[in-house]
Amino acid sequence: MKNLVFLLLLFITTPISHAETTEKADGRRVIQLREGPEHVIWAVQLSDLHFSVHHPDRASDFKRIVGPALSMINPSLVLITGDLTDGKSKDLLTMKQNEVEWMEYQNVMQDVIKRSGLDKSIFYDIRGNHDNFGVPIVGGSFDFFSKHSINGQLGRKQNVNSVTVQIGDEKHLFVGFDSTMSVGLRGPTNLFGHPTDQLLTEIDSELSQWNSQSTKPVTKITFGHFPVSFSASSHSGRSLQDIFLKHSLSAYLCGHLHTRFGKNLKRHHHMDHNFLSQKFFQSNMHQIPLGSAKNCSSGAPSIGEFWEWEMGDWRKSRAMRIFAIDRGHVSYVDIDFKSGFRKTIVVPTFPLDSRFMSRSSSQKYECEHMVAQSYWTIRALVFSVSPILSVVAKVYDSRSGKHDLVMEELMRKRTDNSSRGDLYAAPWNHRAFEDSSPQRFWLEIEVTDIMGRLSSSELRPFSINGLSAKISWTWKEFFVMGCQWDTLYYPLLWFAMYFLFSTLIVPKALLILSKKQYTYKNFAANRGFINCIAWVLQELCKMHVVWYGILGYLFYLVLFPWFVGQVFTDGESWGYMTYMGWVVRALDNQESHKYIGSPDVMVIVLPHIVFVVLPAILVSAALAAEKELYRVSLSGKKEDDHEQENGRPLVYDYQGSRRSKFRFGARWIRKIVLVVCLAVIWKHLMNCRALIKAYEMNPLIQFPAYSFSIPLMLVYAMYNTWRV
Repeated sequence: MKNLVFLLLLFITTPISHAETTEKADGRRVIQLREGPEHVIWAVQLSDLHFSVHHPDRASDFKRIVGPALSMINPSLVLITGDLTDGKSKDLLTMKQNEVEWMEYQNVMQDVIKRSGLDKSIFYDIRGNHDNFGVPIVGGSFDFFSKHSINGQLGRKQNVNSVTVQIGDEKHLFVGFDSTMSVGLRGPTNLFGHPTDQLLTEIDSELSQWNSQSTKPVTKITFGHFPVSFSASSHSGRSLQDIFLKHSLSAYLCGHLHTRFGKNLKRHHHMDHNFLSQKFFQSNMHQIPLGSAKNCSSGAPSIGEFWEWEMGDWRKSRAMRIFAIDRGHVSYVDIDFKSGFRKTIVVPTFPLDSRFMSRSSSQKYECEHMVAQSYWTIRALVFSVSPILSVVAKVYDSRSGKHDLVMEELMRKRTDNSSRGDLYAAPWNHRAFEDSSPQRFWLEIEVTDIMGRLSSSELRPFSINGLSAKISWTWKEFFVMGCQWDTLYYPLLWFAMYFLFSTLIVPKALLILSKKQYTYKNFAANRGFINCIAWVLQELCKMHVVWYGILGYLFYLVLFPWFVGQVFTDGESWGYMTYMGWVVRALDNQESHKYIGSPDVMVIVLPHIVFVVLPAILVSAALAAEKELYRVSLSGKKEDDHEQENGRPLVYDYQGSRRSKFRFGARWIRKIVLVVCLAVIWKHLMNCRALIKAYEMNPLIQFPAYSFSIPLMLVYAMYNTWRV
């Protein structure tokens, strides 16, 4: 009897092939789904696995959890969006390829595919920046992705791969692409996606493949590793955003950022003629759309928009995403496996979460003839290792300030046991839930299995009218998702450099050319922020060695290479870095690649300028000003002593009382400034240590000016201001 029960459960949880795969003459693949549920497909996304020889638990947890989970979910596709391996040393400072990690990835994926019972061809893995650390040429000896990845083993050598999942006459197009550097640098200056004009043309072509052949709208989804905010523009100025808006994608699925920056790493893009929001930054998750006339004609052009959904990482969060397409409505659920395997998973497919709806949903509802049967029922996919006893849809009204239950309806299974999965539906009067607020009504699906276990979906707002609920980013989320760093890098860099040059040159020019001199006595007589800054910076100008040293260092940063380092995994290829990027020599020819890794070098350039050079200037100026203040204090003391020797009574005027307080402190200002000065030196030396480990450099040979200029100038400033 026990054996019979075991075989029954095994039959229930083992996926059965319900698809037929064909390949078109042009090499594009089409997966035709044969069984129900009708109008619904679902797939799985995983990202940022970071398999590491230093963290074996990542791979072991993946093998233990993901195989059984995929067997239970039985998706049509499995998308793994980059950073398959970690490629980092134990101290996280050296970043290059490690074939041991790639062999582990290959073995784990073979085990996962076997335990899931899924066809290997439905797995698509793409390269992330960690998979590209130190890879000089694709197909070379250090390109382990091409050898050990699923795409590599299946011969998917091109940078763009597409697959169409078709159910009936409904087509769902998935286009994945690799936008990593063509010449892979070591980290940390390998952080951005670099789509070329050729890559963008190929993506455009793949997204257009059904435009002239399908009478019904095609749901289009792309997947890659890098968010749009961390993707550079091509040489012609085109971007991924331009291509995606042209085709009005349903969603762009990506990874790269992990969950440490926040859980709302989503962004809605739409056609916008606002220059700042289009090119530099977007202030919040939702842009405010420009008003447009309603167009309900059957041949109306689609709205230029798309959602960008970054997902959490497997590395620490043990995250998996299940996304479903139900009659063109795209929804998703992110699953957290940190606490172990989930025996039941619920994915509501309609109504959609109003926080992540597209404007096209609103237009469809406004056009009465376009509202199809999809609005007549509440629907949800239920995946479970055990048979399901009941599924209940609950709708809550939040108008009173709390969630009041206003509807509870039993959902019924729409398909039989031979289907690909279990879709449950409950009829409802959707008109009763029309409201001007996108967050008034909330949906929850409760599931009870045969073992009595109760599972429920996350409570989510919905809007039948198609209105979007607004979510505000935190500062960290805005920093990584809202800022277009490719276009911000040079404006920020030159603003910082002009500011630094101004802090040196303007006070010097005033000191030489202006009759008005900013001294401590003038500041004491006429206090103010501008007078204080002018006095402090002019005191720096009088410390000639430091002033000319810092000025020369700034010119060095602009005109000369910062350092020379090993940029590839082989440890034999050298290149030099400037603020514009790296100059390296290719291994397959004698031609130099000029200025690759831009704007990736900003992770070194901007922190060095903002957190080292600028503080060094301010600290040096503070030391010089403190010296002058101490000199004035001493001269005041001598005057007091002289008056006391002559028998005159001491008069403590306003300025004298200030001097007394300063002397009482025994140069306490200098002590504080010295602590800050030592902190700046320590920060710089730690940065240099990280660069030495990252690019295997000798600071005395490969970057002496970068390494020692700031510490030497600060040490001289401390020595020069020691005595008056």
